[in-house]
Amino acid sequence: MSYNVEENLKKYGIELESPSTPAANYIPYTIVGNLVFISGQLPFKNGSLPITGIVGETVSVEDGIKMAELCALNLLSQLKQACGNDLNIVTKVVKLGGFVASSKNFGDQPKIINGASDIMVKVFGEKGKHSRFAVGVSSLPKNVPVEVEGIFEIKI
Repeated sequence: MSYNVEENLKKYGIELESPSTPAANYIPYTIVGNLVFISGQLPFKNGSLPITGIVGETVSVEDGIKMAELCALNLLSQLKQACGNDLNIVTKVVKLGGFVASSKNFGDQPKIINGASDIMVKVFGEKGKHSRFAVGVSSLPKNVPVEVEGIFEIKI
Protein backbone atom coordinates (compact mmCIF):
# COMPACT_ATOMS: atom_id res chain seq x y z
CA MET A 1 0.00 0.00 0.00
CA SER A 2 1.44 3.37 -0.98
CA TYR A 3 1.40 6.29 1.37
CA ASN A 4 -0.01 9.56 0.06
CA VAL A 5 0.96 12.59 2.14
CA GLU A 6 -1.60 14.90 0.52
CA GLU A 7 -4.41 12.47 1.37
CA ASN A 8 -3.10 12.26 4.92
CA LEU A 9 -3.11 16.06 5.24
CA LYS A 10 -6.78 16.06 4.17
CA LYS A 11 -7.56 13.19 6.55
CA TYR A 12 -6.33 15.28 9.51
CA GLY A 13 -7.83 18.53 8.23
CA ILE A 14 -4.41 20.13 7.78
CA GLU A 15 -4.26 22.99 5.29
CA LEU A 16 -0.85 24.43 4.58
CA GLU A 17 -0.51 28.16 4.10
CA SER A 18 1.72 29.75 1.49
CA PRO A 19 5.32 29.73 2.70
CA SER A 20 6.55 32.92 4.32
CA THR A 21 9.37 34.99 2.92
CA PRO A 22 12.64 35.40 4.84
CA ALA A 23 12.80 38.26 7.32
CA ALA A 24 16.53 38.86 6.83
CA ASN A 25 19.51 37.91 4.63
CA TYR A 26 18.95 34.15 4.23
CA ILE A 27 16.97 31.76 2.08
CA PRO A 28 14.07 29.66 3.38
CA TYR A 29 15.62 26.35 2.35
CA THR A 30 18.67 24.82 0.72
CA ILE A 31 18.79 21.52 -1.16
CA VAL A 32 22.08 19.61 -1.00
CA GLY A 33 22.00 16.27 -2.78
CA ASN A 34 18.88 14.55 -1.51
CA LEU A 35 18.57 16.63 1.67
CA VAL A 36 16.43 19.72 2.21
CA PHE A 37 17.57 22.02 5.02
CA ILE A 38 14.79 24.37 6.09
CA SER A 39 15.53 27.56 7.99
CA GLY A 40 13.92 28.08 11.36
CA GLN A 41 10.20 28.73 11.12
CA LEU A 42 8.20 30.91 13.47
CA PRO A 43 4.59 30.21 14.52
CA PHE A 44 2.89 32.46 11.98
CA LYS A 45 -0.78 31.84 11.18
CA ASN A 46 -2.45 33.87 8.45
CA GLY A 47 0.50 36.27 8.47
CA SER A 48 0.42 37.08 12.16
CA LEU A 49 1.78 35.70 15.43
CA PRO A 50 -1.08 34.45 17.61
CA ILE A 51 1.03 34.23 20.78
CA THR A 52 4.25 35.89 21.90
CA GLY A 53 6.20 35.72 25.12
CA ILE A 54 8.15 33.33 27.31
CA VAL A 55 7.04 29.77 28.09
CA GLY A 56 6.81 29.34 31.84
CA GLU A 57 6.11 33.05 32.36
CA THR A 58 3.51 34.55 30.00
CA VAL A 59 2.94 31.50 27.76
CA SER A 60 1.44 28.22 29.03
CA VAL A 61 2.82 24.80 28.17
CA GLU A 62 -0.34 24.09 26.15
CA ASP A 63 0.06 27.29 24.11
CA GLY A 64 3.76 26.55 23.63
CA ILE A 65 2.85 23.16 22.15
CA LYS A 66 0.33 24.82 19.81
CA MET A 67 3.02 27.25 18.66
CA ALA A 68 5.39 24.33 17.95
CA GLU A 69 2.61 22.76 15.86
CA LEU A 70 2.32 25.98 13.85
CA CYS A 71 6.09 26.00 13.32
CA ALA A 72 5.84 22.44 11.99
CA LEU A 73 3.08 23.41 9.57
CA ASN A 74 5.23 26.29 8.33
CA LEU A 75 8.14 23.86 7.88
CA LEU A 76 5.83 21.70 5.76
CA SER A 77 4.83 24.72 3.65
CA GLN A 78 8.48 25.47 2.92
CA LEU A 79 9.17 21.78 2.29
CA LYS A 80 6.27 21.51 -0.15
CA GLN A 81 7.66 24.44 -2.13
CA ALA A 82 11.16 22.89 -2.08
CA CYS A 83 9.67 19.63 -3.39
CA GLY A 84 7.91 21.26 -6.34
CA ASN A 85 4.57 20.97 -4.50
CA ASP A 86 4.89 17.17 -4.10
CA LEU A 87 5.37 16.11 -0.48
CA ASN A 88 5.21 12.48 -1.61
CA ILE A 89 8.89 12.73 -2.64
CA VAL A 90 9.85 13.07 1.03
CA THR A 91 11.44 9.79 2.12
CA LYS A 92 12.38 10.73 5.69
CA VAL A 93 12.10 13.48 8.27
CA VAL A 94 15.74 13.39 9.34
CA LYS A 95 15.98 15.91 12.16
CA LEU A 96 14.11 18.74 13.84
CA GLY A 97 15.72 21.45 15.90
CA GLY A 98 13.53 23.22 18.41
CA PHE A 99 14.16 26.44 20.29
CA VAL A 100 11.88 27.42 23.18
CA ALA A 101 12.01 30.89 24.70
CA SER A 102 11.56 29.83 28.28
CA SER A 103 11.95 31.04 31.81
CA LYS A 104 15.12 30.27 33.72
CA ASN A 105 13.61 27.41 35.72
CA PHE A 106 11.51 25.88 32.90
CA GLY A 107 12.70 22.40 31.96
CA ASP A 108 10.00 20.96 29.69
CA GLN A 109 11.37 22.14 26.33
CA PRO A 110 11.11 18.59 24.91
CA LYS A 111 7.39 18.54 25.75
CA ILE A 112 6.89 21.79 23.83
CA ILE A 113 8.78 20.58 20.74
CA ASN A 114 6.76 17.35 20.78
CA GLY A 115 4.06 19.51 19.20
CA ALA A 116 6.21 19.74 16.05
CA SER A 117 7.38 16.13 16.23
CA ASP A 118 3.81 14.85 16.55
CA ILE A 119 2.79 16.75 13.38
CA MET A 120 5.63 15.13 11.40
CA VAL A 121 4.64 11.63 12.52
CA LYS A 122 0.96 12.35 11.87
CA VAL A 123 1.68 13.60 8.34
CA PHE A 124 4.44 11.19 7.26
CA GLY A 125 3.78 8.11 9.40
CA GLU A 126 6.92 6.03 10.06
CA LYS A 127 8.91 8.30 7.73
CA GLY A 128 8.12 11.14 10.11
CA LYS A 129 10.10 9.71 13.04
CA HIS A 130 13.28 11.73 13.43
CA SER A 131 16.17 12.76 15.61
CA ARG A 132 15.81 16.09 17.38
CA PHE A 133 17.02 18.67 19.79
CA ALA A 134 14.94 20.91 22.04
CA VAL A 135 16.72 23.72 23.85
CA GLY A 136 15.69 26.62 26.00
CA VAL A 137 16.79 30.13 25.07
CA SER A 138 16.25 33.51 26.67
CA SER A 139 14.52 35.05 23.64
CA LEU A 140 13.63 34.46 19.99
CA PRO A 141 12.93 36.75 17.02
CA LYS A 142 9.75 38.83 17.25
CA ASN A 143 9.32 37.63 20.86
CA VAL A 144 7.91 34.26 19.70
CA PRO A 145 7.90 31.40 22.19
CA VAL A 146 9.03 28.72 19.71
CA GLU A 147 11.11 28.32 16.53
CA VAL A 148 11.68 25.03 14.69
CA GLU A 149 14.06 24.08 11.86
CA GLY A 150 14.25 20.82 9.93
CA ILE A 151 16.21 18.51 7.69
CA PHE A 152 14.36 16.23 5.27
CA GLU A 153 15.42 13.52 2.82
CA ILE A 154 13.78 13.49 -0.62
CA LYS A 155 13.79 11.34 -3.76
CA ILE A 156 15.80 13.00 -6.50
